[in-house]
Amino acid sequence: MPPLLAPTVSADGTKQFSLTMQAGRTAILPGKPTATWGFNGAFLGPTVRVARGDRVVMRVQNNLGEASTVHWHGMRLPAAMDGGPHQMIAPGASWTPHWTIDQPAATSWYHPHPHGSTALHVYRGLAGLFLVDDPETTGLGLPSTYGVDDVPLILQDKILDADGALSENPKPTWGLIGSQILVNGVYDPYFEVTTTSVRLRILNGSNARMYNVEFADRRRFTVIGTDAGLLSAPAVVDRVQLSPGERLEIVAEFAPREQVVLRSVAGDNGIDEGEHQLLKFVAAEQLKPGKPVPQRLAGTPRIEATAGAHERRFRLSGSDEINGREMDMTRIDEVVPAGATEIWHVQNTVYAHNFHIHEVAFRVLDVNGKQPPAYLQGPKDTVFVPGKSTVRLAVQFGHHTDPTAPYMYHCHILRHEDKGMMGQFVIVEPGTEAAVPRTLSSHHHG
Repeated sequence: MPPLLAPTVSADGTKQFSLTMQAGRTAILPGKPTATWGFNGAFLGPTVRVARGDRVVMRVQNNLGEASTVHWHGMRLPAAMDGGPHQMIAPGASWTPHWTIDQPAATSWYHPHPHGSTALHVYRGLAGLFLVDDPETTGLGLPSTYGVDDVPLILQDKILDADGALSENPKPTWGLIGSQILVNGVYDPYFEVTTTSVRLRILNGSNARMYNVEFADRRRFTVIGTDAGLLSAPAVVDRVQLSPGERLEIVAEFAPREQVVLRSVAGDNGIDEGEHQLLKFVAAEQLKPGKPVPQRLAGTPRIEATAGAHERRFRLSGSDEINGREMDMTRIDEVVPAGATEIWHVQNTVYAHNFHIHEVAFRVLDVNGKQPPAYLQGPKDTVFVPGKSTVRLAVQFGHHTDPTAPYMYHCHILRHEDKGMMGQFVIVEPGTEAAVPRTLSSHHHG
């Protein structure tokens, strides 16, 4: 279980968290130590947990032999604090972003974002969860005891050689897709169930693999949240799908002394081949009873785009272009007025991709004209875009303005992101869009 990271609290209540990026060795397979990277340890990172209204400072120290960044995936914050490819941390240096948590309860995460190297840095183990609590939803009675009935599941796949070493040879098209599935960095894991209800915060932290998650006995479970927050009402399902970077919160029910396996089954998207056991649940003889999931969850209004909302179109082609152009660190592709809600059309002309937008929350309006299933109608920041399809999004932008510090939008299949399937946008004061330069000076990157 990833440990909770304890902050230092200053006199004014600001919470300071310290993260150190470092190399180490981890016995992923018994008796075969693997060279890995992690935060505050050899592999993966601790869980950061904050509450809405908290003032936070994140002190990040880079003890790796190369430059990297730390991006707060899913966080609503100023662009200069976002940790994208413009906020590089040199070897031996540190970076101290700070902001006030102002977003609903959600399961977010953190990981590197250096342009051209994100895939390797994440694959080697640099990833951790960033959980946001909200006083408005703590009274719902949802499971909330970390590691007991509120359990993080970081899903990743690896390619391990016979001696236990990580293979870093990417496959054509998709990059690094492995057959050894890890949960929280553990191979062939199990979880000891002590409560009748367990909340699972599932993160697809893989480079490219998609997971079609179900229980082996096909029991039904309840989805309560998507990437950016809770659903308005729970959705009962027997299978969910997560592409890289997506998160889901589910509540599963267990009976005393039972055992059941959570697994991923094969699909036909090219990145979800094979059936894989994820995690075995082993229930104790006596279980502490939990409360039923309430029929109303989030009170946050649904993201809606008004009539006449500005629309933007993005065409994903090959594995390295959006709208016919590769990523350019000095080019601003889009300028957005603060507080806007827009409609974005994401057209995929080839094989499977997905699409992540920094800073925002969005609602999936439709996929090829059809509404998504109920469990995917909550607030999100990452969406799967099937091959030869178009996804429409109602995108809600924040109020942090900066005409010279961009946010990213990109495919979260990391090889594609590294190859250039990424663009940049800035958020500016409404009415100033036409005056914003579309080129950044060189000192704004690297």
